[in-house]
Amino acid sequence: MSTHEPGADLDPGMTGFDLVREGARRDGVEIVHYAPKFPVPGTRRERRIERTIASMFLLAGAAATAFVVIYIVLPVGYSPGYNSHKWMTPLLGLTLGLTLLGIGMAIITWQKKLFPDEIAVQSRHDQIPNEAERTLTGATMLNMVEELGIKRRPLLRRAALAGLAPVGILAAAPIIGGLLKDPHHPDILFHTGFAGATKDNPIRLVRDDGSPIRPEEVSVGGQMTAYPGIPDGSSVKYADSSALLIRLRADDALTLQVNLHSRGNEGRMAGDLVAYSKICTHAGCPASLYEQQTNRLLCPCHQSQFLITNNAEPIFGPATRKLPMLPISVDDEGYVVAVSDYTEPVGPGFWERP
Repeated sequence: MSTHEPGADLDPGMTGFDLVREGARRDGVEIVHYAPKFPVPGTRRERRIERTIASMFLLAGAAATAFVVIYIVLPVGYSPGYNSHKWMTPLLGLTLGLTLLGIGMAIITWQKKLFPDEIAVQSRHDQIPNEAERTLTGATMLNMVEELGIKRRPLLRRAALAGLAPVGILAAAPIIGGLLKDPHHPDILFHTGFAGATKDNPIRLVRDDGSPIRPEEVSVGGQMTAYPGIPDGSSVKYADSSALLIRLRADDALTLQVNLHSRGNEGRMAGDLVAYSKICTHAGCPASLYEQQTNRLLCPCHQSQFLITNNAEPIFGPATRKLPMLPISVDDEGYVVAVSDYTEPVGPGFWERP
């Protein structure tokens, strides 16, 4: 039985680079050129490059920290009265961009300015690994760390840690923000552009050009997208407010009225007109494909289907919650109006209750 220990053929006095060269040789790799960028470490130019790279990492860390602060401090909303929210998305994009730019430029500069120049040629072959090969591979990784200068460049090590640590916090910003600020306050997720509508002070349903809608302008069995008749009501600011105004056939309207009465929701239709949120309760896509013959409303994204004559309950697909209904009526001038906000929060099934 052989007493030869794996790896015993390696000289204990070999340096890290010697181990790398030996490992390369055993893998059929010949290092034909190797030249450190700075054969004499600690030169003024090398220190200047280190400071440049460190500043890039610190810029990334500062931008990531700013991202988290902006995410938490600035209001996330689109309800009337919120003005500063319009700066949130651009500032988040700017700080995230600076974070990624700082990290990317630091890594590229490090690689271009501090990595040694090396040319190696390898012949491909099969080989069964052994303990010596593992030792050589480990030495290669350790030597790479040394060549990066992480051990002998404490400034870069500390700058990289300081710059990259906030990036991890950046990824957890939504969780941190949810813990520090109640997302239900000030109820921005519960109200839309129809907030404040009452029977005495209704809000008209309008087209995207702001023109009000009369019942007769919606054909029987047809549908129309409607928005709150307020300033910028059809803009992205009130993207959660869009409603699908549907005019049912007489028999279908009666069926829905019966279903509404059985749930204590009567009085939310305007004759044969009914309005539902256009936002699918699965993932927020526009559920706007209306099948007149089956009274089904289809979402084109994931094929959820809602039965209009039964309170827009989901009957197929991944959606688990019905579309919120917008209580409507007709005012004295003959225009369709909302007499209340949506009776349930609009949007994806986050709102599903057990």
